[in-house]
Amino acid sequence: MSSSPAHALHPTEHQAPKVATQPPPAAAAPVHEPATFAAMVARWYRLNKSRLRATLIGALSLVAFLIVWHLLTKYRVVFFVRFTNVPSPLDVYDSFTKAIHDPKFLMHILLSCRRIIFGFALATLIAVPLGLVMGRFKLIHEVVFPVSEVLRPIPAIAWVPMAIMLWPTNEQSIVFITFLGSFFPILVNTLHGMVLVDPVLVRAARCLGARETSIFREVYFPASLPHIFTGLTVGMGVAWVSLIAAEMISGQYGIGYFTWEAYSLVQYADIALGMIAIGVLGLTSSLLIRSAGRLAMPWGRT
Repeated sequence: MSSSPAHALHPTEHQAPKVATQPPPAAAAPVHEPATFAAMVARWYRLNKSRLRATLIGALSLVAFLIVWHLLTKYRVVFFVRFTNVPSPLDVYDSFTKAIHDPKFLMHILLSCRRIIFGFALATLIAVPLGLVMGRFKLIHEVVFPVSEVLRPIPAIAWVPMAIMLWPTNEQSIVFITFLGSFFPILVNTLHGMVLVDPVLVRAARCLGARETSIFREVYFPASLPHIFTGLTVGMGVAWVSLIAAEMISGQYGIGYFTWEAYSLVQYADIALGMIAIGVLGLTSSLLIRSAGRLAMPWGRT
């Protein structure tokens, strides 16, 4: 029995009428208030907490060193080491205030920096490519490595007579000795970095169709960069040692000559001033190399 049309068009008493529902209103987006200055300072402190702690500890250690130095020189302590003629920090400061107004002292510093730049740059331009090539090609390694290992242990001061005979001027001799001091640490560390390159990376690059030049540029060189910059940092320190030794023996200008001349003239405060100047210059140059390393290796940042 078929139902009537009227019964089919209207809902039965068991069917609930459909009610049109509206979607709930969207929740209002949270309003981000601009960060206050105090919040920015707190965030910066959290990000640089470890660096600030290291800086504070370093500053405290320097202050403690100056206090101990002052006490030892004030009371002329003699205990295995004699501090009877050692100048006090105040004496060195007085010498520094006089030296900064003396153009001759500034000329000593500038000449030493120029020699370091020339010698270190030349050593870098030769040692880094040579170390990369030695690490990649066995024949070149077998030819160059024995010669470098024989020459490497010779101290810079032993090269002074030979450098004077090899080069026509004292300036060229000093730059040559500075070059030798930084050359071997850079070469050895670059070679060490090439040896430690993961061979899996090299095989993967070859499987992807990379040529020898691409493998050298994209695999070997980036993988060796940490060791290269380690060699540059060590080489800079040895370069300063070699430079000071050369300036003391055969130089007429430079911070090394200034320090040795102060000893000859019994100016003890100037001796300490020259030593501190050498330390500050060496520290500054090493910091510049580390900064360049962070720029060249952004993947190594923490």
